[in-house]
Amino acid sequence: MDDLSLAADFPQATREQWLKLVEGVLKSADFQKLVSRSHDGIPIQPLYPKAEGSAPIAREQAGRWRVSQRVDHPDPAKANELALLDLEGGADALTLVTRRAPAARGFGVRIDNLDDLDRALAGVMLDLIHLRVDAGGHGRQMAALVLALAERRGHQLSDLSLDLDLDPIGAMAAQGRMSASWDAVAQRMGDTLDHLIAQGFAGRAFLADGRVYHEAGASEAQELAAVLATGIGTLRALEVRGHSLDAARRAISFLLVADADEFLTVAKLRALRRLWARVEQACGLEPKPIRLHAETAWRTTTRRDPWVNVLRTTVAVFSAGIGGADAITVLPFTAALGLPDAFARRIARNTQLILLDESNLSRVADPAAGAGGFEALTDALCEKAWALFQEIEREGGILESLKGDTLQARIAAVRAQREKAVATRKEPITGTSEFPNIHEADVAVLFPSPLWGGARGGGDGAELDQRCAHTPSSPQAAGEQVAATETTFAALVRMAAQGASLPQLAGTASGPSPVSIASLPSVRTAEPFERLRDRADAYRAKTGERPRVFLANLGPISAFTARATFAKNFFEAGGIEAVMTDGFSDDDKLRQAYIESKARLSCICSTDEIYEKHALDAAEVLRSAGSPLISLAGRPGEREAELTRAGITTFIYAGCDTLEVLSRALDEACA
Repeated sequence: MDDLSLAADFPQATREQWLKLVEGVLKSADFQKLVSRSHDGIPIQPLYPKAEGSAPIAREQAGRWRVSQRVDHPDPAKANELALLDLEGGADALTLVTRRAPAARGFGVRIDNLDDLDRALAGVMLDLIHLRVDAGGHGRQMAALVLALAERRGHQLSDLSLDLDLDPIGAMAAQGRMSASWDAVAQRMGDTLDHLIAQGFAGRAFLADGRVYHEAGASEAQELAAVLATGIGTLRALEVRGHSLDAARRAISFLLVADADEFLTVAKLRALRRLWARVEQACGLEPKPIRLHAETAWRTTTRRDPWVNVLRTTVAVFSAGIGGADAITVLPFTAALGLPDAFARRIARNTQLILLDESNLSRVADPAAGAGGFEALTDALCEKAWALFQEIEREGGILESLKGDTLQARIAAVRAQREKAVATRKEPITGTSEFPNIHEADVAVLFPSPLWGGARGGGDGAELDQRCAHTPSSPQAAGEQVAATETTFAALVRMAAQGASLPQLAGTASGPSPVSIASLPSVRTAEPFERLRDRADAYRAKTGERPRVFLANLGPISAFTARATFAKNFFEAGGIEAVMTDGFSDDDKLRQAYIESKARLSCICSTDEIYEKHALDAAEVLRSAGSPLISLAGRPGEREAELTRAGITTFIYAGCDTLEVLSRALDEACA
């Protein structure tokens, strides 16, 4: 085969040769314009050399990752129907999202007792799939119900693949409250693990979850540092309660968010494995592969043009798979609109199956190993995240950092950076802030989201509550008290098996000195633009017409097309319909066209050369015709004062504060 290689017949190209060619293209421009930076300040080079001496990073189990589907319909029977369709369609894992869990987004299965859980998982062979429980602050109580269900069905815990996802720190960060002091909660954690080990439990009881930090706007290194600190906090709590470090680490799984930034997502997942291996070594343990879950990003989902979410989740799944996730959960493309239907769930499921079965993405272990870009970013994230983790440790650990509001403040600073980048479209959102489709058709969901008050089918959830209500299946569920003087985990399992309701189980959680903190917000980056679109939609619903902007195109089509296209996308990102026109050279025709368009707003579009000769006259024509807000597409340069005196109030260009300009435009258009 060697004699078929052509590469050996050519001299090896060097970086210096490449840089010389780049300099010829850039002319006098600074090379740094080709170097971008992450929100951690990590430089991302345009080209990397091959990495030497890198070691592959291994999954917990070689081969395919698990395809996990959310079970989140409020009605247990309907949730079961959808879950069975998912399993029949190729999923091999389920994530049971219960009501009021942060990840439920206003939905979640209503599990009030063991019978409800049994209905939700009817026909699901628990010994043949992986089950992850996502119950937020009710994690311990839901875990008791899951164990009671296993007992009811005659399963040995050693035969089940379970993640119970107990994460009291993450739940506190999301909800702002812990039901008892950390000492009391840690005691319960140790007691829970005691019972699980005694019952032969082979899964993972605890979770170090990065979602709450990612949704608050955290950078990649901040998410890693928080997850690492949560894992360390769990290790310490279990060790103090008598568990060996080896047993404690085997009880923890991890969850990171995968978003549409391929390089940073791959590097982030790979970095966590390296970072935790470093923790294990510091504990005197031989590193073992961790169980690493990935979930696509809520932060990057959009309500507008939701089909683009399919592209985002495809990149996210690809990146998580390449990065070494053991199981991946995809948020359906309509998740931000409401409760996804079977079609949206099928798209989410098939996104993974196509990458696994048609792209064969799992055939190679750690395909990023040795790739210069991925290795450099992995190393940089490890270094940055470790430094941030040490900062959290100096503050007394993640609990103290959250109680002192210092971790929240650092994340808020990065969130502000993101918000500015989104507002100026430095970080564009396809279908929302860039290339919007104001004529998009509605997309079906089972129930509209209760999170968005009145916008695109939002509401308070009352209809959902009524339609998903069901009759309690036992006297205990209806309110009969179950006698229990113990609060151990074994007692919780007994109570659950006897029919105790979730509120009764949760009633045992209150303890001494509950902790309150400033909770981390859950923010989608598209929300500011979506609010503008909602304003425009409300105006249309009231008047029967969209707010409009008249594009005053000057000169021939070759002169105005570029900036007219820019202006159209710019204004329609705020729901303001652009009225396209032919080029004008006659003031009377320009005035007449503006009047006939019935638009209040106007925007002059052409080249700088034509602006020199005609922008002032065009502005005067539009002002005299009654346009209260006249924009010009392009930077004003040295003529800003002159153009402003002529009546031009706004200049739109790449890098301007799009949100501010569009908000002012809507104020005028909807007046």
